[in-house]
Amino acid sequence: MNKINWKKLILAVLICQAAGWVGSIFTAATVSNWYLTLNKPSFNPPGWVFGPVWTTLFLLMGIALYLIWGKKNFKADSYAILFFTIQYLLNIFWSFLFFYLQNPLAAFIEIIILWIFILLTIIYFYKISKPAGWLLIPYLLWVSFAAFLNYNLVILN
Repeated sequence: MNKINWKKLILAVLICQAAGWVGSIFTAATVSNWYLTLNKPSFNPPGWVFGPVWTTLFLLMGIALYLIWGKKNFKADSYAILFFTIQYLLNIFWSFLFFYLQNPLAAFIEIIILWIFILLTIIYFYKISKPAGWLLIPYLLWVSFAAFLNYNLVILN
């Protein structure tokens, strides 16, 4: 078993948590006013659920990133890091589109693209480290639910 490089692990987790921090900047601007006025489906979770869920998902994402960081399979690594970076930026961009621009339709289109890049990231992470791929499954499931929720918000509003 490999020894844990705590500095790399903490850095990988902080990098992923940063997506949540940046996204929350866009969210905070409108969540207490515009978002509250939207018609929401009956299955819309209460607001307090989102923070702990995203914090956990970003933690799992950070651990997954750590597990593939510096592995020897360079070709798979380069695609894995490319897809990871794209999905990471798309994750932040969704908050910008949905909350900051108050555009649920654009956010819905974007979340479909995000979902594809999360799936690609899982596939390429799995090729490098099976646990890294598995750690991203909850993220894909939550984004699937978020896309369905986003779609319903478009329809209801």
